[in-house]
Amino acid sequence: MIRIQDVFKSFGENEVIKGISTEFLKGKTNLIIGRSGAGKTVLLKLLVGLMRPTSGKIWYDDIDFGSLNPKELRAIRMKVGMLFQGSALFDSMSVEENIRFPLDMFTNNTKKEKLDRVNYCLERVSLEGVNDRFPSEISGGMQKRVGIARSIVLEPEYLFCDEPNSGLDPKTAILIDELIQSITIENNITTVINTHDMNSVMEIGENVILLHEGKLAWRGNRTEVLESQNQVLQQFIFASPFLQRLRAAALDKGTS
Repeated sequence: MIRIQDVFKSFGENEVIKGISTEFLKGKTNLIIGRSGAGKTVLLKLLVGLMRPTSGKIWYDDIDFGSLNPKELRAIRMKVGMLFQGSALFDSMSVEENIRFPLDMFTNNTKKEKLDRVNYCLERVSLEGVNDRFPSEISGGMQKRVGIARSIVLEPEYLFCDEPNSGLDPKTAILIDELIQSITIENNITTVINTHDMNSVMEIGENVILLHEGKLAWRGNRTEVLESQNQVLQQFIFASPFLQRLRAAALDKGTS
């Protein structure tokens, strides 16, 4: 679990994160949603440790993340996996080398141990046998799965995903959502996903955090989204006519 308490983040006089307190649950897919400029990316960077809060606390389970020295931070970062928006694969490296990269950086495993782990992760994302191919030789959806394989190669306790469905067709996006959720449950990971994809919210939104102008505006789960009377949530979620009709149908069903 990751817990944050009264977290603020300012850039000069511009206050972007304004006193957020919430929890990201272990073994659950925790989604951060909100309009552009709401503070989603900044909050994710604070959680990962790419930025420090201006004030407030961030705990990884019972560890005060902000109080760690460099050696302790390195130990924590070995427990963190990151799936970047554009997959962020190294073009000059093969698929195998991309996935092995964290093992080369953070472990003293033997070459065979590393290869066994890489092959396990490839199997886990249904990409067996593509070790020697390069990112330019595989599709965007496959690149995303390679990114997932790399993010779990160190067996992380915490997984962060920045817009994992960006640039993907709807069918592939659903497969990526299902893969992230199954890995989260299978390994009891604390997974935090920054997304604007409402399909993801409705499919895997076990714990959903809505940001609005740097503040926590709503928290709930996917089944509560359609029934919520929170005006900020309604304005964000139901901007789509299709979702407006879906919500109306759900409310009608609930009163019939």
